[in-house]
Amino acid sequence: MIPLTFANIGQEHKIQRISGNSQVKKHLENLGFIVGSDITVISSLSGNVIVNVKESRIAISKELAQKIMI
Repeated sequence: MIPLTFANIGQEHKIQRISGNSQVKKHLENLGFIVGSDITVISSLSGNVIVNVKESRIAISKELAQKIMI
């Protein structure tokens, strides 16, 4: 498992684990980041990423992306 920040652009991955406190986990879940879901990194700039998850494009910070393990 590696953090989402190290994912290859354009390659599809499965979310294996989400770390952080309950508020962080709930926030990510509300955005569509669910363990077992497919996720694709569209672009990355200084660790901040734009991802495609559940047919939506979402931009997240480097800090949140490091909590998502693929």
